[in-house]
Amino acid sequence: MDSSLLLSNVLNPPVLFFFLGMIAVWVRSDLDVPQPLPKFFALYLLLSLGFKGGVELQKSGVNEQVALTLLAAIGMASAVPVYTFWVLRRKMNTLDAAAVAATYGSVSAVTFITATSFLGQIGEKFGGHMVAAMALMESPAIIVGVLLARLTASNGTLQTNRRAFLRPELFRDAFLNGSVFLLVGSLLIGILTGEKGEAVLKPFTGDIFKGVLCLFLLDMGLVSARRLTGQGKLGVFPIVFALTAPLFNAALGIGLAWTLHLGPGDALLFCVLCASASYIAVPAALRLAIPEANPGLYVTMSLALTFPLNIAIGIPLYMAVINALWR
Repeated sequence: MDSSLLLSNVLNPPVLFFFLGMIAVWVRSDLDVPQPLPKFFALYLLLSLGFKGGVELQKSGVNEQVALTLLAAIGMASAVPVYTFWVLRRKMNTLDAAAVAATYGSVSAVTFITATSFLGQIGEKFGGHMVAAMALMESPAIIVGVLLARLTASNGTLQTNRRAFLRPELFRDAFLNGSVFLLVGSLLIGILTGEKGEAVLKPFTGDIFKGVLCLFLLDMGLVSARRLTGQGKLGVFPIVFALTAPLFNAALGIGLAWTLHLGPGDALLFCVLCASASYIAVPAALRLAIPEANPGLYVTMSLALTFPLNIAIGIPLYMAVINALWR
């Protein structure tokens, strides 16, 4: 891997603030980001990212490659939970395996945002349709994970999961989850308003974006480090899975990006989407759909292990592989 890429990512201010948050917990500082500021930061980042993606999508238009990329994104979000479930159930009970599989089939918007920041740092362009790909990858994994839990659980648990699966709240949370709704809505507003809308919102969606991202990742560092303190309770297998599954999924993503002839920037974002794991939308849905599953398992794996791996090492590693293959 090109050491300059790793250095560029590690010395990126948002990433440094993430590690600052982790260090604060480890040295037992009383640093904290009071609620509800983290939620506001998340809403701002999703709005800004969705809007800018919509503007870029309007500029580039929808062609055959864009359509194929979106279909590939949906395909990965549906396929990853299936194969990971059969790996996980060897060491976990069925419901926990389904929950973790759904978590790793879905995506992390913050990892995606960090990757876009990294691309800006190295001057690599990407298409606005990748934001649409991220929005489309949220829900399929939730539905597939719940289906797996329903179809493979024991008789006693099967009835509970069938009732949960048929509840309208599940579909509302999967398709109208606040983060997904805001992301898609902002994307559509960006498409409708185009460059004129971009000029109106530029101070809000452009100039302060990285500052808000730094504050959000500072809070994420605090949360991740606190969850890491309980990693001994996870056992060896979940830790190994949380650190190796992203790399395998990233390899699949790079292979698909190569097949689709994506540019380097789009290839990195597609790869990051495949490699990331959800710790916001999916846990919210799983609390309704698979309440028996252990959130301390799937949230800790995705947030405390996979998330730091991707933003610290994964993003520059994936970019180095893409550069070697593409150029």
